[in-house]
Amino acid sequence: MELVLFEPEIPPNTGNVARLCAAAGVRLNLVEPLGFSLDEKHLRRAGLDYWPHVDVHVLPGREALTAHAAGRRLVLSSARRGERFDRFVYRADDLLVLGPETRGLPEDLFAAHPDHVRIPIRGVVRSLNLSTAAGVLLYTALAATGLLPD
Repeated sequence: MELVLFEPEIPPNTGNVARLCAAAGVRLNLVEPLGFSLDEKHLRRAGLDYWPHVDVHVLPGREALTAHAAGRRLVLSSARRGERFDRFVYRADDLLVLGPETRGLPEDLFAAHPDHVRIPIRGVVRSLNLSTAAGVLLYTALAATGLLPD
């Protein structure tokens, strides 16, 4: 199982997701363009001392994501569409994909990949924070597939 941030924009959110992936032992894929720099100086300044323990791969755009996922399923997340996250049937080799903070995943990506999950949200809240949503989805999927670390 892998986590994918598609064109992430906010460095602290990506840092939180990176920590999540390090803790779970899951690869983090970042699809460019990124809204920030990943150079060592910026990472050190952000206090990401766990970064060496993150299996992170930067993919240069959507085509690279498609090539990386060859033969595997992309499970797209949304605040408004798809099967409820706790009812979805996950697979051990799924790539869980979350979109950019300000606009979500593009419509044509949803059209190309039929597997969508959503986290129900009550009231007037538009969406969950990206790192919160990533944690909910990743740990649910890991537990459902028996991949949750001890």
